[in-house]
Order: sequence, then C-alpha cells, then structure tokens
Amino acid sequence: IAQYLRPTPLFEYPALSELVGAETWVKHENHQPIGAFKVRGGVNLVSRLDEDERRRGVITASTGNHGQSIGFAARLFGVRGIVCVPEGANPVKLASMRALGAELVVHGRDFDEAREHCERLAEEHGYRYIHSGNEPHLIAGVGTHTLEILEEQREIDVVIVPIGGGSGAAGACIAGGDSVEVIGVQSEAAPAAYRSWKERSLVEDRMGTRAEGLATRVAFELPQRILWEQLDDFVLVSEEELEAAVLRMLELTRNLAEPAGAAPLAAALKLRDRLAGKRVALILSGGNISPEHLREILARA
Repeated sequence: IAQYLRPTPLFEYPALSELVGAETWVKHENHQPIGAFKVRGGVNLVSRLDEDERRRGVITASTGNHGQSIGFAARLFGVRGIVCVPEGANPVKLASMRALGAELVVHGRDFDEAREHCERLAEEHGYRYIHSGNEPHLIAGVGTHTLEILEEQREIDVVIVPIGGGSGAAGACIAGGDSVEVIGVQSEAAPAAYRSWKERSLVEDRMGTRAEGLATRVAFELPQRILWEQLDDFVLVSEEELEAAVLRMLELTRNLAEPAGAAPLAAALKLRDRLAGKRVALILSGGNISPEHLREILARA
C-alpha cells in the first residue's frame, strides 16, 4: 500500500505521558485521507481483486470508516462501490462516502442489520461482497499501522488498539509478533468481541455504544481466531471513559478523536499502574466524530 498511502505520524506527548504514567506515543491514523485506519485494508484488498471481481463491483456494510475505506479504494481503482449503512449513521462519515463516489443503501437499526441486508444484495446481484472482518487482505492491510510503529520505534513495549470487528487488533498481533504486548479495548456497552475472546467462542451481545467503530453485536470468526491465539489482554471501558478520553486527546495532543479512536487512551488510563515504566503506543484509529456528538461531549464536560 506504500505507493498509495503515506506512513502516518507517531508522536510522543509529554503531557499525555504524564497522565498515563508511562512513555506514551500516539499513532495518528486520524491523519489518513479518510480520517481512519481502515483505508489501509481497503486499498490492500481492492488492489488485489481480479478482473471479474472488479467488473461485478463490490458491496460492503459499515457504520462509516470501513465504508469510507472501500469507497476510497473503489474510486482509486475504478471499481463500483456500494455501502450498506444503518439508519442514523454518522453524517460526517456518510458525507465522506458519498464524496468518494460510493453508492449508499440505508437499511436497518444497526450495523448487523445493515450487514445482513448487504449479504442478501450481494447474493441477488452478484457483487463481490467484502466482509468488514473476515477478509485476510483487510487484516493484512490494517496491520501495517503496527508495522510502521515498530519500524520507527523498535523499543515499544505495548500497543493498545480498539476492537469492533477486530481486524485492526488482529493485524496488530500479527505485525507485532512476540516483540510487543497487544491489548484490545471495547466499550462495555457493546461487548460481543470481548466476550467472544474471553469464552473462546463466537457470541452475540447487546449493542448500546455510540462509538461506531466499536459497535458490533456479533464477533467475527477470522479476527477472533487470531485474537484467541495472539492477543495478550482485552479490557472494557465505559461510555463515560470514552468521552473523557476524547476530551483528553483534544486537550493534550490537539487532535480530534472519535470515541473508538480515543478508546486506547481510556484503556491506558484504566491500566495505569500496570503500564508504569513501559513504552506504550496508542492507535488513534480515527477522528471522524460528528459535530453534534462532539458538542454533546463538550457540553457535558
């Protein structure tokens, strides 16, 4: 993907390190062209489609960042891209997908209902269906964020990564190998991936988070199998902790983080004692928060 995407910045912020109690680096995936890490996977996957798949076009389901990724890559390689999104999806992300040329299909109350509708459309029309988690080339693509971290700072001890479907964390585990500890984080209001990792079995659970990047009711098999073998730890944080982390990112790094992007900071603050003395990298996975949600967070603060 190097010919299409530049490496994103990796910065250490003294005030953030003081807050966390450990040398803390931020991997700025919010600086990607779509404002989120998912674009790495989209470019890697769509670049590898054969001629028949490109002719048929691609379809996927998304709450926003994955859809932007597929829209960006489809436009880059001249492929028709369709994205199924749930009702009430983040308007910032919807506008971005439309601007990238993706065709939007609005269906369902949440991501999983949109995904089920997407799968039906793919079957009916012969589109190349791109699952947001169970795609090896997506996982390989997004894992390059951790590869870049370790190429720049070989002494990193811990990488903390948000988990929704789990592709980013699975990629981090593969890229990190045995050299770093990888910790996943999810909202306690949508704990399907966390419970699946704990129980070593795919489970379905409630979905009540406003963090779109963490909002899944069902765990995905391929990333979970990688996480079962390689993820070192997994923590849950509250919606209040996510919002507090959005504010901390804004105050201490001057960067806008969506709640999923701020989740690694929320986890680091929860694990402060355990991380003391270590070099920690937080993957700020995206900055696509809606103005309305940001105003609400600021008002509550």
